Amino acid sequence: MRVERRAVDERESRQANGPDWDRYADEYQATHGEFLGDTGFLWGPEGVTEAELGILGPVEGRDVLEVGSGAGQCSRWVRTRGGRGYGLDLSFRQLQHGLRIDEESGVAVPSVLGTATALPFAAASFDVVFCSFGALQFIADLDVAVAEVARVLRPGGRFAFSITHPTRWMFPDDPGPEGLVASQSYWDRTPYVEVDEATGRVSYVEHHRTLGDWVAVLARHDFRITDLAEPEWPEGHERVWGGWSRTRGRFTPGTAIFGADLAGP
Repeated sequence: MRVERRAVDERESRQANGPDWDRYADEYQATHGEFLGDTGFLWGPEGVTEAELGILGPVEGRDVLEVGSGAGQCSRWVRTRGGRGYGLDLSFRQLQHGLRIDEESGVAVPSVLGTATALPFAAASFDVVFCSFGALQFIADLDVAVAEVARVLRPGGRFAFSITHPTRWMFPDDPGPEGLVASQSYWDRTPYVEVDEATGRVSYVEHHRTLGDWVAVLARHDFRITDLAEPEWPEGHERVWGGWSRTRGRFTPGTAIFGADLAGP
């Protein structure tokens, strides 16, 4: 695997990240499934839950879409709270795990294979759209994705999502002390790209936006931000998840959670 920093368009991002998640899905569910919970809703590696934060607002009786749903754990939580939760993910293997958990838990989440930049739903279909560390930082055409969210939401609908905190871009993705030393510019938006050296194909892409970029794209599509949560690392929480750890989490935020309302009629 070779790491590069270069421009990558939406087609190449999608062609890389879908298969990457198909390859990684089994390991991901085996490693993190118990922590996530079959009917759990975590906003990030810190372990903060939607029940604690209430970023979505009431879900009972509402149509709720999860973009980048993985195996549907969060949407299953929505259904246990009386909401009509639906999932969408780019990874077929993740959706297969979702079917397995549907059967094991007895809480089924209708889900489809698709991309955030072309949601296969009619306009004004949902009251809430959310994304918990799902698709948003893995796509190139963020404006298109946010426009799609606005399209499928009903007027006054709710959009909530969590991402790697943008300030993390300055630091190596290392859970140890080296991950606390800034090594690159926060304002450098050049995507992070992994290339399979055997085939020369892009195998993974991640896109960076600053906090200001996220605010601007929401405003462009008539969203009003009401929440920006930056969870602190909980006392006694020793789990290491990729670049997230107690070592880093005591000093710098690892997750940003946005909540925003679409303009009404």
